[in-house]
Amino acid sequence: MRRRSLLLAVPAGLLTLAGCGDDDKSDKAKPKDSPSPSNSTPPKAKIVDGPVPAVTKGTKFGEKPTVAKGSGKPSSDLAVKTLIAGKGATVAKGDYLQAHYLGQIWDTAKVFDNSYDRKAPTIFPIGVGQVIPGWDQALVGKKIDSRVELAIPPELGYGKQGNKQAGIKGTDTLVFVVDIVNTFSTKSSAKGKEVAQDNKDLPKIGTNTDGKAPSIDVPKTDAPKKVASAYVIEGDGDEVKESDTLLCQYKGVLWADGKQFDSSYKSGQLAQFSLAQVIPGWREGLKGKKVGSRVLVVVPPKQGYGDKPPQGSSIKKDSTLVFSVDILAKM
Repeated sequence: MRRRSLLLAVPAGLLTLAGCGDDDKSDKAKPKDSPSPSNSTPPKAKIVDGPVPAVTKGTKFGEKPTVAKGSGKPSSDLAVKTLIAGKGATVAKGDYLQAHYLGQIWDTAKVFDNSYDRKAPTIFPIGVGQVIPGWDQALVGKKIDSRVELAIPPELGYGKQGNKQAGIKGTDTLVFVVDIVNTFSTKSSAKGKEVAQDNKDLPKIGTNTDGKAPSIDVPKTDAPKKVASAYVIEGDGDEVKESDTLLCQYKGVLWADGKQFDSSYKSGQLAQFSLAQVIPGWREGLKGKKVGSRVLVVVPPKQGYGDKPPQGSSIKKDSTLVFSVDILAKM
């Protein structure tokens, strides 16, 4: 896929490491055990309203819940109950879903994984086979700020093979409480306050937040010799660390002529990458910036591709690169 190959050359393959090493990073961005998909093709589930075990403690949205052991025989269907009805945007198939969750086994109430103890919600594509079928089929159509409880039969979880590492047998019904924190799509943009772009020697970035690609106007001056980065829109999220994996929208143009060489907006796919694996200019330009922001990053050749531009791209040797990057979330 052209966007993927170029993204592995710009930014996740603005890679300084060999190969496609970002696969391990993306695995870590998924729930540790619970929603990783099985290898079999899932059946289409009949969704019913319960039964699900009671939440006995931590009943508010965002609180780590305590869930009772399942009572009696669980439903052979996918049981879904909305405990708290949110009023935010609706989760759509293909979105990146940001959620807190706790998972346990129906018969024993043994908790095998939860994101609350890790102090950070997880983010993953929903409805496209990247998580277990019960999640894919139950969470699409729910709203942000909802708390949903699921009782997932084995064939919509890990199948007959179970998940030995998590202590899940092939006959176990799984119970999850899921807090839907946010959802991101190709229409997502930075959110925050606009910051004055008063340096005449740096490019100017558009401030539209309608999900469309912003304009990038490159000045007719010499390119900077060092990495330059600045807020265009300043969000209020956590600061980015070098070890973070990010979910972004981005657009890249050449300083020399302002021509676009890559864009997540054009490809119609959000960019997911680890800062540990991108070119030094991205790492330096995004480190310390806040999630939710739009950032201008100017990358000189030495911090970019130098004399080895990615094969098949329009980037020439010793090109200075200009990026607009919307930091949507940390994964």
